[in-house]
Amino acid sequence: MQGKKVQSILISQPKPETEKSPYFDLARKFNVKLDFFPFIRVEGVVAKEFRKQKIDILNYTAVIFTSRNSVDHFFRICEEMKIKVSQDCKYFCITEAVALYLQKFILYRKRKVFYGADGSTKGLLEVMNKHRDNEKFLFPSSDSQKKDIEEWLKSNKCEYATASLYKTVSNDVTQILSATMYDMIVFFSPSGVKSLFESVPAFEQNGTCIGAFGPTTSAAVEDAGLRLDVKAPAPQAPSMVAALDQFLAQLSKK
Repeated sequence: MQGKKVQSILISQPKPETEKSPYFDLARKFNVKLDFFPFIRVEGVVAKEFRKQKIDILNYTAVIFTSRNSVDHFFRICEEMKIKVSQDCKYFCITEAVALYLQKFILYRKRKVFYGADGSTKGLLEVMNKHRDNEKFLFPSSDSQKKDIEEWLKSNKCEYATASLYKTVSNDVTQILSATMYDMIVFFSPSGVKSLFESVPAFEQNGTCIGAFGPTTSAAVEDAGLRLDVKAPAPQAPSMVAALDQFLAQLSKK
């Protein structure tokens, strides 16, 4: 951890839509400048591209969702291709929040929607394991999806298909980084770290503090040769806001 004062933080995500976001409370509490800029964007695969994958969605009895993006793009493709998903279809979601998000698209029946207890991949796989008999799983994913769910499906000899429905694209962050010398940058995905170096190949951390949310993001930060100062989630900091709160509070004592 650096002894320097953190006065400006770049959050590599879109700006929250509501002023009630805890990020704004954090900015007021520590009198820091918070800027938001997404380092990546998600682009949907068009129906013509999807057809090349030769996947018949109606052949599958269960769908696995690991994010709201996967929900959005699954139902977008269904709409574009005029596919009406069976009411008997089961949905396995990584978190309760993703499960509840399904209400935008389906008549929500709890007996058809399952989610992991703790928001982890392990928790999701435990739920899937209880219901895997006779299911044919469809796994909508992005081009940068982790492979652990696929590996589990394979090792458990499940019938499944991985459908690539959207891809992660790097945004150009050159302008925002040249306009302000941020004391801290916070990442939320390995793709965000990749985007930084695609825009600024010669990026040097020097005194810049780095925060990362999620184990794969933390690993990507360290693999890129950067020093990681704030890691979330942690036992005492389940969210990035909580982790930043603790970090800034410690710095203010110095």
